[in-house]
Amino acid sequence: MDQRSAVILSAYFPPSTLAGVHRARHLAKHLPAAGWQPIVLCVSEAHHEELLDPRLASLVPPDIEILKVGALPARLTRLAGVGEISLRAWRPLQNALYRLLERRTVGAVLITGSPYYPMLFARSIKRRFGVPVVLDFQDPWVSNWGKEQPFFSKAGMAHRLATLLEPRALQAADFVTSVSDMQNAEMAARYPWLDVSRMAALPIGGDPADFAALRTASDETDAVDLEEGFFHLSYVGTLLPHAKALLRVLFRAFARLRAAEPRLAARMRLNFIGTSNQSAGGAIGRVRPIAETEGVAESVREIAQRVPYLGALGVLARSDGILLFGSDEPHYTASKIYPALMCGRPFLSLFHRASSSHAILCAAGGGSPWAFETPDELAALEPSLAEGLRALALRPESFGVANREAYAAYEARNIACRFAEIFDRLTSERAL
Repeated sequence: MDQRSAVILSAYFPPSTLAGVHRARHLAKHLPAAGWQPIVLCVSEAHHEELLDPRLASLVPPDIEILKVGALPARLTRLAGVGEISLRAWRPLQNALYRLLERRTVGAVLITGSPYYPMLFARSIKRRFGVPVVLDFQDPWVSNWGKEQPFFSKAGMAHRLATLLEPRALQAADFVTSVSDMQNAEMAARYPWLDVSRMAALPIGGDPADFAALRTASDETDAVDLEEGFFHLSYVGTLLPHAKALLRVLFRAFARLRAAEPRLAARMRLNFIGTSNQSAGGAIGRVRPIAETEGVAESVREIAQRVPYLGALGVLARSDGILLFGSDEPHYTASKIYPALMCGRPFLSLFHRASSSHAILCAAGGGSPWAFETPDELAALEPSLAEGLRALALRPESFGVANREAYAAYEARNIACRFAEIFDRLTSERAL
């Protein structure tokens, strides 16, 4: 098969442990089978502030071309209030990208975020080199959460800057992808000039082959101890601020179960692993304070610090059941649902009804999916969630396993094929 080259610009890439690395990681691994040779452009891990995960880097095929650039030291740029890695590496990323496009025949450039600032390269890429550009939004750049932040806070100022820069980047894009139809719809509503025929919803997905790596990484995947003799329900991943209302309802449901069946609840443990977005020590717990307020702290365990990727998969594989949460925002889609479906454990999920994650979980089966639209509907789910927790603990086998056909389209290799189709379309149009 004729291999064409595509640049994947992702400021973070393994061994970085941030969730944003998985889009680029999946594409780097699976694009070659779809006829495209990836060239990854990223910032060297020497300039990352988070803990690194060498095991995650080992999941990237060794023959993938990876170009790494330097960055200004964070200890210096933070004196000016700037720590964001793509800004620290702005000039090195830009120079490396331009050199690459000058010297190599490249069919397409994909810029994935966050961070989003490198998306501003799209205009000069088009002007100087005529290479098609795809912008991939893993989360909203302009968000409702940002809009809610205090005007003079760092987050509030970042939001206002995003409202100025996002349209500038989008105007130069040949194609736009995000992780959900809702996110695309919100962008199209903000910018009526966007061509919706040049937008696609492509979740991050999951790679079943990642679970095979657990067999050779037991020393790391067992790092989170799941105490023997208990029925473990585990949530793995960052807990977003807009998920707190969902968590309160879950804990109230568990308290209801405990009041009705104290012996059953006493042997249950609710684990929340990697709930902060910090991989360094000193991460602040987001779950424990809510558990204490709701009176269920004795049954809840939280490890706020981000755990290595294979360690996170290990928790899923060794748990008796999985907890999956969205947020009260309808656009939210959780990439964590795909590894959860692939691990073969029953789940209990709670998402906004408009979230694509809820639809996918309902179609896949293998668990107990719940949804809501309004705060009142969310509160009313408390008895149902209590029964769902009871069923998971007493009859986990009754849920069966997720139907792979229902989520096959979201496996990493198939998502890569979708991106390859976009690249094919853009290069064909360029040739006309």
